[in-house]
Amino acid sequence: MLAFDLIAERRIREAMERGEFDDLPCAGKPLDLSEEPLVPEDVRMAYRILRNAGFVPPEVEQRREIGDLERLVAQAADEPSRNLAMRRLQALLTALSENRREAAPLCPGSSYFEKAVSRFARGRG
Repeated sequence: MLAFDLIAERRIREAMERGEFDDLPCAGKPLDLSEEPLVPEDVRMAYRILRNAGFVPPEVEQRREIGDLERLVAQAADEPSRNLAMRRLQALLTALSENRREAAPLCPGSSYFEKAVSRFARGRG
């Protein structure tokens, strides 16, 4: 464990012992993870609507494929299969890295945004 983690854990434990967490409004209740805490609040509803409509942001789909390819590389029976999977894995990792430098998926102009608008427009028409 890193030194920072040890310090944080110690301070949390000390605060718990002093009862500093006892009167929190959500004490004893499960966290609501459906709220997407890492998504900016102003686009949270749009993300929820898109998720419920079956849309998955491209980076999420890429991460799934990366996981599949990592397992394939680890379990490949022969060298050609492993090399093919490794090349595809490297291409996906590069694409994911480049996408992080571009606009967020729900920003106007992104391909994800355009596809979502198009699909909703077809559904309403």
